[in-house]
Amino acid sequence: MLVQMSERGPDSAGVAVYRDSPGSSGTKLTLHCAEPDYDWAGLCSSLGREFNTDPGIEVRASHAVVSTIAPLQELRSWLSRNCPDLRVMSAGSTIEIYKEAGAPRDFVERFQLQDFQGSHALGHTRMATESAITTQHSHPFSTGQDLCLVHNGSLSNHNRLREQLQGEGIEFQTDNDSEVAAGYLMWQLHQGATLEQALTRAISDLDG
Repeated sequence: MLVQMSERGPDSAGVAVYRDSPGSSGTKLTLHCAEPDYDWAGLCSSLGREFNTDPGIEVRASHAVVSTIAPLQELRSWLSRNCPDLRVMSAGSTIEIYKEAGAPRDFVERFQLQDFQGSHALGHTRMATESAITTQHSHPFSTGQDLCLVHNGSLSNHNRLREQLQGEGIEFQTDNDSEVAAGYLMWQLHQGATLEQALTRAISDLDG
């Protein structure tokens, strides 16, 4: 399906896959690194020593899924301090986000998507209109644990909203307008809104 959407989105592709949970107390982090020979095994060992755990790791091309019982926020803070070359694509009990700049066909082949198993998936191909063509600017964007967003079109008030959300503690990795929509939904959920309430409010607060 991603390959069939190449004409409308030739610049990059991504997919969020929902599959095996690491257990009732576990969390999965999908990480990305642009370095082709990154030492994922070394990262796993460092995490094990730091958090006194035995994390699992599954590497797929430029991404790796780390499964651990370490506290999520402590883990993210440690990664931010000690692994500046890594980017967190997603976090949760079942979600895994993979994305790359480049032709969708190349993405499908590189990550061997036909081998994935899970309950469901959400895919997207991108034709950049508002920001750069990079892996980080690609979709889906994480909107919290086990949630993600894909978005077609453009937002006209994303700069103002980004500033407001940053004031609320929401962090952004890119200048992509769609990431602002993802951050908005994350903020709404953190404020106690249900997913339905957050989406309803987004219709009023997001212009575009």
